[in-house]
Amino acid sequence: MKIVVGLGNPGKEYANTRHNIGWYCLDKFLGDVDWTKKFNSAIYETNINGEKYIFVKPLTYMNLSGNAVGEIVNFYKLDYKDVLVIQDDLDMECGKVRLKVNSSAGGHNGIKDIIAHLHTDAFARIKIGVSHDRTIDTKDYVLGKLSKNELSLIDENIDKVFGIIKEFDYDNIQSLMNKYN
Repeated sequence: MKIVVGLGNPGKEYANTRHNIGWYCLDKFLGDVDWTKKFNSAIYETNINGEKYIFVKPLTYMNLSGNAVGEIVNFYKLDYKDVLVIQDDLDMECGKVRLKVNSSAGGHNGIKDIIAHLHTDAFARIKIGVSHDRTIDTKDYVLGKLSKNELSLIDENIDKVFGIIKEFDYDNIQSLMNKYN
């Protein structure tokens, strides 16, 4: 069993913001599906290549994402190797996709909280670049709406995100990083 967590904030006012890139990717990957609410999250379960996948949109708001992820991991008795998180990254150019493991939070409060709840930073992450306009306060920037150009840059590389999700296997993470980074 694998869980794929798309980071974001609940509420229409946060739709298509830079911080909600994880939710954006899950919606693009899954299309129009019926989400169930449990574990302080919106959950969708399916099978990919014969393996059960649980897609997760934490409803705890970004900075408390670890609460939701921790609940699911504990309930299903999963290992950090079964967790794949999709997050925004300010330090990468817009649209760039990078698969990482054993990585610090880099100032990302949602990731900090997940690290705190899982007691490790070794879980896999798909980082999606949203750049950073340093003339705008960071909080305002990440909660700002993605422009049409930014969405276009993200959509140009979204197939990489989809490929990583479909092929996710922590034991072969290095070959996945070689293929998609």
